[in-house]
Amino acid sequence: MTLTLTFWGTRGSVPAPGASTAYFGGNTPCVELRTGTNALLILDAGTGIRHLGRSLLERANGKPIVADIILSHAHWDHIQGIPFFAPLYAAGHEFTFRSVPGALVGLEQALRAQMTTSVFPVTFDALQAQVRFRALNEVERGDGYALKTVALRHPGGATGYRISDGNSGAPALVYISDNELGHHDGYSSAPGWRNELVSFARDASLLVHDAMYTADEYERHRGWGHSRYEDVVDLALDAGVQRLVLYHHHPERSDAAVSEQIAACQKRASDRGARLEILAAAEGTTFTV
Repeated sequence: MTLTLTFWGTRGSVPAPGASTAYFGGNTPCVELRTGTNALLILDAGTGIRHLGRSLLERANGKPIVADIILSHAHWDHIQGIPFFAPLYAAGHEFTFRSVPGALVGLEQALRAQMTTSVFPVTFDALQAQVRFRALNEVERGDGYALKTVALRHPGGATGYRISDGNSGAPALVYISDNELGHHDGYSSAPGWRNELVSFARDASLLVHDAMYTADEYERHRGWGHSRYEDVVDLALDAGVQRLVLYHHHPERSDAAVSEQIAACQKRASDRGARLEILAAAEGTTFTV
């Protein structure tokens, strides 16, 4: 069986619509993941989930939509699309919000807070779909998939995911949306945190990783929870992944500038004597794992 993922939002921090970002996209993070059994997982719920919701309704042909919405963390750009996710406003659909146990209570509080009447006209309790909150196990098995979690380096915490079809030796997707690979004293990571992350991503068919900053930008944003392009390439090479997808693009990064960064990343891999396929996440792009 295979996993199929489609990008609906690729931008970090804040939506960045406009002519200069039209190709790679201006919506904040959201990925649609289909298992070989056609079960639906939604990774993060930035503004891209608005377009996903419309597409799901069109494809459903009146049938119930059932999905797990798996959130990396509760920062605004990863949840701000929820109030505009149309299937939540229709009875008969079922959505389960998932996160690691230590983050689940805060996640529910954040989702409800962004839909209080002081900031939004419709409350969370007014949603008509069936909504649940359920913690993820360290190793979670579902309909056509197996999922493992890893703690990331990001202010307030974040979680990365390794997802496969559950069969031994099956190709895997590793999804790491917000993570700081550079050094910063503000994190309480154990000394071997990077080796653990390399092991987590080892031999993945596809690594989707935060690539927010150039080297110069990073020096002004240490401790903000995002990575340099160079560090992401090095992680992918050390882990032996097959394909690297740069993600969580800086809101000020134009399509042309993203393309320049892809070329620079490819050169870095080539200079290390490696053959690594490097792409940038673009809205509407689909990959199979």
